[in-house]
Amino acid sequence: MATGKRFRAAVIGGSGYGGAELIRRLLVHPDVELTRVASVDLVGEPLSAADPKLEQLTELRFEDLPPLEAARGVDVVLLGLPHTVAAGKVPALAAQPGLKVVDMSGDFRLKDAASYQRHYRHAHPCPALLQEFTYGLPELNRARLRSARLVASPGCFATTVELMLLPLARAGLLDGLVHVQGITGSSGSGVAASAGTHHPVRAANLKAYRPLEHQHVPEIEEALAQAGAPGLALRFVPVSAPLTRGILATGFVELPEAWTQERLDALYREAFAGEPFVRVPRRRLPEVAAVAGSNYAEVGVVAGPAWRGRRTVTTFGALDNLVKGGAGQAIENMNLMLGLDERASLADPGPWPP
Repeated sequence: MATGKRFRAAVIGGSGYGGAELIRRLLVHPDVELTRVASVDLVGEPLSAADPKLEQLTELRFEDLPPLEAARGVDVVLLGLPHTVAAGKVPALAAQPGLKVVDMSGDFRLKDAASYQRHYRHAHPCPALLQEFTYGLPELNRARLRSARLVASPGCFATTVELMLLPLARAGLLDGLVHVQGITGSSGSGVAASAGTHHPVRAANLKAYRPLEHQHVPEIEEALAQAGAPGLALRFVPVSAPLTRGILATGFVELPEAWTQERLDALYREAFAGEPFVRVPRRRLPEVAAVAGSNYAEVGVVAGPAWRGRRTVTTFGALDNLVKGGAGQAIENMNLMLGLDERASLADPGPWPP
């Protein structure tokens, strides 16, 4: 059915939480028509089988299609597939002249195949393509994204930590060890429940997992090195929380005493002035409820008391792991790649209460 929209898109891997967020926002996109959704799950079922909010909003159904058939006649393909599965689809898509690809998995975020093998625990299936992808953090790579054809959208923890540390990296203030803890909601574990993510346990529990070895660490270090912190070494501890959506990260950095609260506030406000999706709250610290369900992120910074010429500075970041930390940022990247308004289908502030 003709819609008069300028571009056509397909989603491959649309039955999970990230895929559902992609689909919802593409269906209301003013310039991009969602033409098909490929999935090995729920084949033949309406899209509402994965997301009941889509009941009667679209006639599309899940189709089991090879990559090139899914991409037939479209301008952009968005991948909502797990790690390693995405890498199996990308080579055929990347070989199609003019086709743009946004991958939400971790398969193409790193430039170093050895680092990928170390953190994802298996050899990369197509390492020759790693250098072809642009890392999709708009606040860092907006100019490059406008001319990119292949984009690796960042991870949810990675986006949070990169945004809250980006002003310090650009100011040359990150060198050596930086310690961060990130607390995340259950939707980041995916649609399939496991013993550790099942709601009866998750709803009454807090626990750390993969301390100091999370797979998002190398992409954070690569991104912040690009921003001006080549000597950064991140020590990161993720924590599973009884939330459905959202991430709150807290980082600790030692800076010279001269970096007062006033100077840090000015640094952060200047760094994100004009950014459409990053806020620096003036009267409170970042919090999950303020960003849940939206593509907005919040960052903050607090200067501790001076001691022996130094002071501990605490940085904060909050976002929705499925939107700015996932599907929303993928659409933000798509908008930039297609020369559209970066905010298209993403400007809503999310529900309140969240």
